[in-house]
Amino acid sequence: MKIYRYPSRDIWTDLVQRPVLEQKEISALIAEIFDEVDRNGDQALIGFNRKFDQAETETVIVAEAEIKDAENRINNDLKLAIQQAKENISKFHASQNPEIQKIETTKGVVCWRENRPVEKVGIYIPGGTAPLFSTVLMLAIPANLAGCKEIVLCTPPDKSGNINSAILYAAKLCGISKIFKTGGAQAIAAMTIGTESVPKVYKIFGPGNQFVVAAKEYAQQYGVAIDMPAGPSEVLVIADEQSIPEFCAADLLSQAEHGSDSQVVFLTTDLKVFNETIQAVEQQVKDLPRNEMASKALEKSSFVLIDSLEAAVEFSNLYAPEHLILAISELEKYIPMIKNAGSVFLGNYSCESAGDYASGTNHTLPTNAYARNYSGVSLDSFVKKITFQHLSKEGLQNLGKTIEIMAEAEGLLAHKNAVSIRLKK
Repeated sequence: MKIYRYPSRDIWTDLVQRPVLEQKEISALIAEIFDEVDRNGDQALIGFNRKFDQAETETVIVAEAEIKDAENRINNDLKLAIQQAKENISKFHASQNPEIQKIETTKGVVCWRENRPVEKVGIYIPGGTAPLFSTVLMLAIPANLAGCKEIVLCTPPDKSGNINSAILYAAKLCGISKIFKTGGAQAIAAMTIGTESVPKVYKIFGPGNQFVVAAKEYAQQYGVAIDMPAGPSEVLVIADEQSIPEFCAADLLSQAEHGSDSQVVFLTTDLKVFNETIQAVEQQVKDLPRNEMASKALEKSSFVLIDSLEAAVEFSNLYAPEHLILAISELEKYIPMIKNAGSVFLGNYSCESAGDYASGTNHTLPTNAYARNYSGVSLDSFVKKITFQHLSKEGLQNLGKTIEIMAEAEGLLAHKNAVSIRLKK
């Protein structure tokens, strides 16, 4: 881990740099995968399952019997936990559905905006060592609330050709029936192009490795939208003298265990908290099953002793973290100062894990400083916003002269005439 004591502002820009990922020439590979899926459809996906996941699959379709069997495989405690999380996520996202407001901008001119769902959406759920069934809830729930007509889920099979049972249970709970055994860039290609089994979608959501990220970027060349740019997971914690070092350490490690390319940043104004948090991190990481990944992430992470909370928030805004934890007193004073963050957790008991699973907010968030210009996934991510206007005869008379003058000044006389011809009547 990198330790800094009262670093000058001159080097802040260097401190907020993310770890540089190993650069691989994957663009050509992504193009090849898309071409193969385009040519051979389901058979290409079955071949990629064998090649990349060492999985033998006769079909990419998850049968109803497999979904029912998965429900019997998970214990009741996990089922209840998933159900409670679903309830909270549903409550929070349902509140984001706005009422239609009609605004009379000029007498006789009424404008308003309405939501329409993205009709076909694709959800990618990583498998592997950390099958993210919680992401099924985070993406399928707002998609359903938005009214998306078709929700397609792709996730890689294990070596036995099976899908993680919790992923299938969460999908069924959310009403998803179109589930497919395919992962990686080939899954993104399938949802982008379409195969005999996998429907083509209009927008793709979900996290993944650098190949999935590259494939999502490539999908945009086909006119398919994506949720947001992605990168490794990250958290920034700001603490003062009233914070609890053991809690801070646990929050830092909860992100570090995602992978060796994750990054955590710790800022505090208190020397005692600074030293005790470092000690707690070094102690807790030993007990983690994924301690090798977490340790590699910590090598690239920063622990910073800083002179004031104002400076800490300023540093955080420059970093623009995916997750920001304020383990400080006087929370209300500092909330307005936060400009760039994916999701914020307030106080000693607001652990980042709450947002990852069950508090209700969405855990699909901008990383790699994209919090400067992107929001996390919400109900808005699954809708388009269409504007409407209605001009009465009186409305056109009140606004017509303004339109004519502006259109003529731009040299667009047909635009002007569209008004003039009506006014003459």
